[in-house]
Amino acid sequence: MGIPPGNHQGKDVLTMPDDHAQAHRAQGFATRMSHAGRAGTHVHGFVNPAVHRGSTVLHPDAESRRTFSKDRFNRVMTYGTAGGPTHYALEDVICEIEGGTRCVLVGTGLAAVTVPLMAYLKTGDHCLMPDSVYGPGRNIATGLMTAYGIETTFYDPTIDEAGIAALMRPNTKVVYTESPGSHTFELQDIPAIARAAHAGGAKVLMDNTWGIHNFMPFKHGVDVSIQALTKYVGGHSDVLLGSISTNTEEDYLIVRSAAAQMGHFAAPDDCWLALRGARTMPVRLKHQEQSGLAVAHWFEKRPEVQRVLHPGLASHPQHALFKRDFTGSCSLFGVVFKPRYSEAEIFRFIDSLALFGIGASWGGYESLALPTTGFVTRTATSPDLGGFTVRIHIGLEDVSDLIADLDQALATLPK
Repeated sequence: MGIPPGNHQGKDVLTMPDDHAQAHRAQGFATRMSHAGRAGTHVHGFVNPAVHRGSTVLHPDAESRRTFSKDRFNRVMTYGTAGGPTHYALEDVICEIEGGTRCVLVGTGLAAVTVPLMAYLKTGDHCLMPDSVYGPGRNIATGLMTAYGIETTFYDPTIDEAGIAALMRPNTKVVYTESPGSHTFELQDIPAIARAAHAGGAKVLMDNTWGIHNFMPFKHGVDVSIQALTKYVGGHSDVLLGSISTNTEEDYLIVRSAAAQMGHFAAPDDCWLALRGARTMPVRLKHQEQSGLAVAHWFEKRPEVQRVLHPGLASHPQHALFKRDFTGSCSLFGVVFKPRYSEAEIFRFIDSLALFGIGASWGGYESLALPTTGFVTRTATSPDLGGFTVRIHIGLEDVSDLIADLDQALATLPK
């Protein structure tokens, strides 16, 4: 759970006042999210950590500045971009969620994707990436990484251990994963992929945003776990933030050093908003999971629908993997409509919704509907899902109201 308490060099190192009273991982998720990264119940002061903003850090003497700079990645305050108490509190919370030991905070979810890729890859290296990867992640691979002389092979996300092993090369340094894909929702066999990757000397990176809390990456062989804190941790669609978690000091220093060299930083105010969001995330996540499953089951019974892409449904092709590796689901899934419907007709359905916004991202309190067909790039597998597809995010609204809204919008489709 982050750096243990201690007074480095006997100087004025700022640590959270509750370092001796951090939540224990044997406790429930809601309990840990209520207590991690904040003052203990017997510490005098406000319940919530303050927002610590600053650039310049003053030192008691010249020698202290030189000494402190050597330990800047161990919560010794040297300059604003090295972090402060607000960052440390959120880092502890993310370590609780992900099950890691160290965490690096960055300004966006996309930065959390970019930093570890650039940390482990250099000119002449090879990367494996699932064909279902988050679109901006694909853009990094085909853009900056290609320009820097890094080759990427996109693979079928449902690949098995032997398949990954066959794609490995002597210069393969990263096997990137995203399970499930956030538009087409294929689950990946992460333990099998990790075995093949590690056998070939590669690091396993995973975008675990969909699986937050419900998939423990480091128990399944992942080396670096990525979260878009913009989504369920923030929870209110008003913050941009990302995290990169590791389970070894070696990986932490590699990623933290890369983030520092590239100038990545998370604003203290955004970290504070994420801390506030984390306190209620267990309640929101559970409610949204249940609501999402209810709506997904309702869609499955509709005559307009070809299939529903939700790993938590028994009809999902990788549902067995879901039951093996996940403890629950989130509130994001896809709906594939019957092929008889045109793009214009599906757009009319989306435009007719009163409670669902049309916008990117997910994990907030509000429901969203977003066209998938035509917005997904595939090079190793077919982008055709059998019909026009809409991505649905279920928020905190009453399920009965959401279903009623979906029902009236479906009535606009021709019979």
